[in-house]
Amino acid sequence: MQHQQEGRRFLDPAVLAGIGNLELIAKFVVEGFISGLHKSPYHGFSVEFAQYREYMPGDDTKHIDWKVYGRTDRYYIKQFEQETNLNCYLLLDTSKSMTYGSGDLTKLEYANFLIASLAYFMVKQRDAVGLAYFDEKLHEYLPARSTPSHLHSILVTLERLQTNTITKMGTPLHQVAERLSRRGLVILISDLYDENADEVVQALEHFRYDGHEVIVFHILDRQELEFEFERITRFVDSETNEEIITTPQTIRESYLSHLHDFINFYKAELGKYDIDYNTLDTSTPVDYALSSYLAKREGLM
Repeated sequence: MQHQQEGRRFLDPAVLAGIGNLELIAKFVVEGFISGLHKSPYHGFSVEFAQYREYMPGDDTKHIDWKVYGRTDRYYIKQFEQETNLNCYLLLDTSKSMTYGSGDLTKLEYANFLIASLAYFMVKQRDAVGLAYFDEKLHEYLPARSTPSHLHSILVTLERLQTNTITKMGTPLHQVAERLSRRGLVILISDLYDENADEVVQALEHFRYDGHEVIVFHILDRQELEFEFERITRFVDSETNEEIITTPQTIRESYLSHLHDFINFYKAELGKYDIDYNTLDTSTPVDYALSSYLAKREGLM
């Protein structure tokens, strides 16, 4: 990966925070470092030929059928069954805990940039993408479509998001699963702070039972991961408003131990159902986070 990183302009969270336009951010990310995302992992090689479509600028020339070109003097791309049927469903946790941020971006803002980039890329590659957001209730569900106008609807929805109450994902996740009529790729983006982690796992298992591939991006702030507070600090639970005032050094070891158990629980339980679990630090540039994930999927790291 190192040789690929050199000379690239990573989208620093501070830069993203200053742009403010989701569509522009998505364009920057998509046309930057993650241009290989669509090639893997979603489209395999052992798939059946489905149809031809006319070549468009930006298509990979290796898929041009030169025999057809010889007969018609026009460029056509071979399209395969798996490529024509990818539906991607982006599921976003908008509970109050997602509003925390110790740096330039909150977890929710980072998640929005991530979703906007993925949606932009999917539509650009003619895949269908949908969006659902929720806390303890399912607030909106946009079915998967592949048109530019639908992408605009997703971006507008993200711009207008409002955070609500506590995290309670089990019921809304089951509700989304019941609405999906076609198998596809389900991507959950959340900090996973839920009172009942077992219900979250069971809801994600529901998607796997129905034949979907599932990816979880566990979004956490750098301070949540490192707990580098130094002075006496007042900690407030954003969902319950409970608070404590303490010297961070006295609780750091216990906190990090609980965090380790929290992450390992999801990693182990989701792994049982072949759900791809990944932690993302909001201080990491979005394009780098996605490209690093891609490399992991391809076994390059």
